[in-house]
Amino acid sequence: MLKLYITSHCHLCEIALGLLLQQYDVENVMLIEIADDNALFNTYGTRIPVLQRTDTLTELNWPFNESDIQHFLKA
Repeated sequence: MLKLYITSHCHLCEIALGLLLQQYDVENVMLIEIADDNALFNTYGTRIPVLQRTDTLTELNWPFNESDIQHFLKA
């Protein structure tokens, strides 16, 4: 399972989601809206989009590309 930290009206978030969905099933991706939670907003507000693996809690900060995602998922 993966988490993608995003916020609405974020074109970078839309790009990141598109890249992710080219390689990974949508049912295994949890979209986390950071604007709904002050703690998340404080943590991710200037870093989004951020991809997080739920098994290791490692994070991949933007900017990333398809190759970066592949490497991140295999690590």
